[in-house]
Amino acid sequence: MGKLLIVGTVAFDAIETPFGKTDKILGGAATFIGLAASQFDVESAIVSIVGDDMPQEYLRLLSDKDIDLTGLEIVKGGKTFFWSGKYHNDLNSRDTLVTELNTLADFDPKVPEDFKEADVVMLGNLHPNIQLSVINQMQKRPMCIILDTMNFWMDNTLAELKKVIKKVDILTINDAEARQLTHEYSLVKAAQKIQDMGPRFVVIKKGEHGALLFHKDYIFFAPALPLEEVFDPTGAGDTFAGGFAGYLAATENMSFNNLKNAVIQGSNLASFCVERFGTERMQDLERDEINKRLHQFKALTQFDIELQ
Repeated sequence: MGKLLIVGTVAFDAIETPFGKTDKILGGAATFIGLAASQFDVESAIVSIVGDDMPQEYLRLLSDKDIDLTGLEIVKGGKTFFWSGKYHNDLNSRDTLVTELNTLADFDPKVPEDFKEADVVMLGNLHPNIQLSVINQMQKRPMCIILDTMNFWMDNTLAELKKVIKKVDILTINDAEARQLTHEYSLVKAAQKIQDMGPRFVVIKKGEHGALLFHKDYIFFAPALPLEEVFDPTGAGDTFAGGFAGYLAATENMSFNNLKNAVIQGSNLASFCVERFGTERMQDLERDEINKRLHQFKALTQFDIELQ
């Protein structure tokens, strides 16, 4: 059984889509990553920070999935990170209505002793200095360090971000962010430039249009499964990352072929996440549902052709 260390936010979200709206509900990158990774045979731990306004039932939800919470700091009298957003009709674009850093503003991550030799480290979307601090606390080089980031850090902390990128094995970003980071419109050229920065593998997420995996001259494309209902895209990218990282930690195999499988596993779990608001769909997801949809993914992409 591999060990997975997850770094990211445990937060409150308030979401509005064309299909409805929520009050404050459980969210955050580390939450979605952890719930997705819990579908695999891994030991996982979350490093994050919350206020004492975080309900115990939310923390139990995570611990009941066998996620170690000794690295989750609870600040007495503090308030938990809060984000509110409104999605447009196409669900591909959104407006951020409120961002309150609260306890996250002074977050100094502490990696639990039992996870300082984790096999896989999943650095969720946070300030690059926090991500770097976690890397520096590891007692040995993990089999794999995965970094997720976004345009905000490219705009405001590019020098620090590049220091982190240099130290990781896999970078996961969306297509717009890949273009911004490299100043290349072609995603193939963008992926090559990112590999030159340090990562051996690059995963470029394209939302409802799937994901691309790059390694040297190898390219793999995984489609997104066409769904009848999409309620809320929040957390889909983090769920993808959790499935991807959880599968790698469980299999302990960094071959390109195994990373293809990891991309499919991540895409599969993300397809469930969007079917309900927040973490609702991921909380009670069953293994047979996951396997049934994996067969759908296989049928979607498999074909026979005679080549001359």
